[in-house]
Amino acid sequence: MFKYLTTTAMLAAVLPAAAHAQDTARAFSFDIAASDTASALNTFARQAGVHLSFPYDAVQGRRVAALRGRYTRDEALGRLIADQGLVVASQSATLIALKAASTASSAPETPIAAAAQEEEIVVLGYGQSRQVQTVTPKAMSKSTAGASPLRSLNRLPGVNFDSSDANGTYEAATQISIRGFITDQMGYTLDGVPLGNMQYRNNNGLSINRALLSENNGGATLSQGSGALGTASTSNIGGTIDFTSIEPTSDFGIDLAQSYGSENSWHSFARVNSGELPWGGRLMVAYAHDKQGKWRGWGKQEQDQLNAKYVQPLGENVTSTTFLNLIDRREDDYNDLSLAKIDQYGWHFDNVPTFALAEDLARVVQNGGTVPAPYVNADDAVYNGGGVRRDLLAYERLDYDIGSRLSGSTIGYIHLDHGIGTWANPYDPTPEAYGGSPVSVSALRYDVNRKGVISRLSFEAGNHTIEGGVWYEHNRFEQASHLYGLEEGVTPPNFQQFYSDPFVTNWHYVFNTDTLQLDIGDTWQATDSLRLNAGVKGVVSKSSARTITANKPMDGSIRAQNWFLPTVGMLYDFDGQHEIFADYTRNMAAFVASASSGPFSSSSQAGFDYIRDDLKPEMTNTFEGGYRFHGRDVQFSLTGYYVKFTNRLLASSISATIVGNQNVLQNVGSVTSRGVEAAANWKFAPNWSVYGSWAYNDASYDDDVQPLGGDIVPTKGKQVVASPKNVGNIDLDYDDGHLWGQVSAHYRSARYYSYLNDAKLPGAVNVNASAGYRFAGGIEVQVNVNNLFDKRYIASTGTAGFVTSDPGGTYTTLQPAAPRQVFGTVRLHF
Repeated sequence: MFKYLTTTAMLAAVLPAAAHAQDTARAFSFDIAASDTASALNTFARQAGVHLSFPYDAVQGRRVAALRGRYTRDEALGRLIADQGLVVASQSATLIALKAASTASSAPETPIAAAAQEEEIVVLGYGQSRQVQTVTPKAMSKSTAGASPLRSLNRLPGVNFDSSDANGTYEAATQISIRGFITDQMGYTLDGVPLGNMQYRNNNGLSINRALLSENNGGATLSQGSGALGTASTSNIGGTIDFTSIEPTSDFGIDLAQSYGSENSWHSFARVNSGELPWGGRLMVAYAHDKQGKWRGWGKQEQDQLNAKYVQPLGENVTSTTFLNLIDRREDDYNDLSLAKIDQYGWHFDNVPTFALAEDLARVVQNGGTVPAPYVNADDAVYNGGGVRRDLLAYERLDYDIGSRLSGSTIGYIHLDHGIGTWANPYDPTPEAYGGSPVSVSALRYDVNRKGVISRLSFEAGNHTIEGGVWYEHNRFEQASHLYGLEEGVTPPNFQQFYSDPFVTNWHYVFNTDTLQLDIGDTWQATDSLRLNAGVKGVVSKSSARTITANKPMDGSIRAQNWFLPTVGMLYDFDGQHEIFADYTRNMAAFVASASSGPFSSSSQAGFDYIRDDLKPEMTNTFEGGYRFHGRDVQFSLTGYYVKFTNRLLASSISATIVGNQNVLQNVGSVTSRGVEAAANWKFAPNWSVYGSWAYNDASYDDDVQPLGGDIVPTKGKQVVASPKNVGNIDLDYDDGHLWGQVSAHYRSARYYSYLNDAKLPGAVNVNASAGYRFAGGIEVQVNVNNLFDKRYIASTGTAGFVTSDPGGTYTTLQPAAPRQVFGTVRLHF
């Protein structure tokens, strides 16, 4: 680990110093009329492009003077809240939380309590012309230490997140479903830097769990239909999730945390903030060691991760931000199961318990014979599988004011990944010269080298704000399939490792992808109440494949291109509390450049050449409209949408079977999604609030499918796989700044993992609870109970792909949810 950290840190040190600064240093044009304080603060949030939460009780009956002119975000907010009894509790690039100022007679608050008071759990996107919500850092901090921020998004309308582990960090079985789209059909960014499509065998990015420590999350914003026009993503046909990292603080501080829980799981965390240095910079460095034990079978997921962030003003008009993330992660798999296997072996069925038994089962697979008890088939389970990932992600960003009306930002970033995915192979024995075991290691090697730049400009011309940008990325992805030997009769001391000296190389390819995106848009404040926006982007993504070695070489290139992807939107604010919005967006997904999926996963050069010229990239057309209310104690949103998903790509064979991991790609028609999403937050008593969301989504296939050379499969009208029609969530929350507690329940209705909808997973409700206390002196204790009522249900589905039909429940592609688990955490701030 330390050798890796040293090497990658040296690579980060030579990044070109080219790029970024904070919105806090950027000047905006504000035009806020004299009004009551609550209305003025809501107008500020819209004009600054930031989510803002504040206690309505604290400003009731107060008014502010008009504010007009160019100010930074902090300057404008400071003028508005001066003498209003408000102070900033916490802030990030996209979210500001205000709290009531303490009176002289009040007991001094700890830093932890001060940051927690008054901040909302979810901000419902007030002031946005599209469906958007933000989960605040407060909500994330109440999750289990080290948990994925994706799990916190589960409370948002229409979102269904599942994983086979309690924390949602086991990457092979994390799955998010929104409006009929699943994980790799969404776009993801961190501080504006693209994270790729976040699928497990990722060819163009990394998961948020590997990009940022959970304690450093500064809020996550979900746009269910479409993200901002300039979002750096080529997979965001189903919406975007924009993560942010917290800023270094102006004061010196140290944060320590230790968590322990079920399955002997540990999470240790430390963070140091330098405070403002003599030359004006601020530095934050954080480290965590995380080990999560498996709840079925044996093994663990373990990682070491380091984050560093440095903010440096460069004069009055420029601010530089440098970010570095390093991680070394190793994980043992949970075996995929089928409904039949669960019936046969039970919910805890997983790895073969010993290597000796695995060798006995492999001999039966290869030679026949009696299957050892309790197994029915010799290959119902494998000894082990998993992976190793080592990542470096770094960016350098400059934000700058070029003139009184022109501002911009530039980000340069790099991502390096060295990875391997393994499983104990009972079908290909190890040759005698390599150890002679009847079991071998089947491995996929991954190496990602991404470099890119994003530059944006914003020009204010009267009531118009014109924004444009360019994003370019070059990605070199190297992928290889090998077989490695194991010694007969010797249990592997470290199964998850970077093996050397393969006895077989099945194939080895290099993929290069160049992506260019241009966008320009105008936001027009037509009246005090009406705001209109329109824009267009163009994207071209060209990928090529080069064979290093393979029995069936695969060489060539393919391009996804569309220079007219428009967006239009409207927001009408009636009185500072009631608003309506509507928007339309068109998006395109680039082809995946990988041997595991996409056009290069075809079984032969001839197969690729056959589909290359006729294959069209996937497209979506999204229409949304809705209403929001933002009151003192109640926030509410209601949205209706219609999505047409065209040129749906499906991998299939020359047969009637259409599963998700076959090897000939074709366009198979369209999908229509329509539905309604509602969310509400009610502060019904001092320190008490309840938040709820509900979504109905009717996502179905528009066409029957005829695989190349096969029979027609009648999928028309069938519900989209892995997509529940109803998703609901309710949170009950108490927080007085010291004592807090939360109970949340999440419901998803029935789902299918077969295209013909004959393989059904029943609906389920999962309840989680957490509580904590913030003591004087910066000490906090917290307890989390996940799956409070110990319910048994299927979490992720389609982890090995989807299937045409499975009435007998024999297809192995399911992950059971973790049982009830308990975790305790102690935090210290000084």
